Amino acid sequence: MRRASLTPYLFVSPAILLLLAFGVLPIAVAAAVSLTDMNISGLANWGNVEFVGVDNYVALAADPDFWRALGNTGLFVIVGVPAIVIVSLGIALMLERSGGRFARALRSFYFVPAVTGIVAISLVWGYLYNTQFGLFNYLLSLIGVDQVQWLSDPWLAKFSVALVAIWRGTGLNIIIFLAALQGIPREYREAAALDGAGEWRTTRSVVLPLLGFAIFFVTVTTTISWLQFFDEPFVLTDGGPLGATTSVSIFLYKEGFRLNQFGYASAGSLVLFAIIAIITFVQLRLRRPDVDA
Repeated sequence: MRRASLTPYLFVSPAILLLLAFGVLPIAVAAAVSLTDMNISGLANWGNVEFVGVDNYVALAADPDFWRALGNTGLFVIVGVPAIVIVSLGIALMLERSGGRFARALRSFYFVPAVTGIVAISLVWGYLYNTQFGLFNYLLSLIGVDQVQWLSDPWLAKFSVALVAIWRGTGLNIIIFLAALQGIPREYREAAALDGAGEWRTTRSVVLPLLGFAIFFVTVTTTISWLQFFDEPFVLTDGGPLGATTSVSIFLYKEGFRLNQFGYASAGSLVLFAIIAIITFVQLRLRRPDVDA
């Protein structure tokens, strides 16, 4: 009887060990390093590492560059998350109603960015944004619009970088929404049609409520992804111009791997982890009444 009760734990033990090794342990190490002044010399000789307590956190709270990076990240989240959810849901609804080989080809087409290397994507978009010979400025010149500084203007660069990430992140969420749409029984739509509901009314009153959990899942995962926003601004602008596209992740990367301030960067990573945990917890709490219902 006791052997039978231990069997489930034996099956899940590999996953638990992986979670501890690659999830819990790195967080614990980062928390310990954040209380020191560790730099690159400390990796070779731990005797050079000094305990500084919460000094890194105090310095972080007074660092204007960190607050600017945090503001940039907040803007990216506000712009990117709703855009990805709305666009991917709209395309999924369109593809779900379409049939034939063309619709299947479109599904593959929309998923391509999700499996394409970020460096290749960013290089292509970099050429599209190029001020002198980029495609976007060429098309605008045909209608008499002057050259646009897509990646050189501090304010416009934020949205240019966000657009690339939105385009890249839409494909996977389309697949998630399509899977959820295929799980909705056709009888519900047929019943709505018998009651005289049109296509839009059926979508708004029947389909979207049944997609509640899929929308919630995509929103949570997309929010977490954008809070860690790194790839696109790093490759396209390296956080510039003038720090306009520097996210918290890029700020931590520069502090840790370019300035060799591992303790300071670890403190920032713990703050970012806390922000992600709090926002995710709030989202889960807001979702719980709906789940219980």
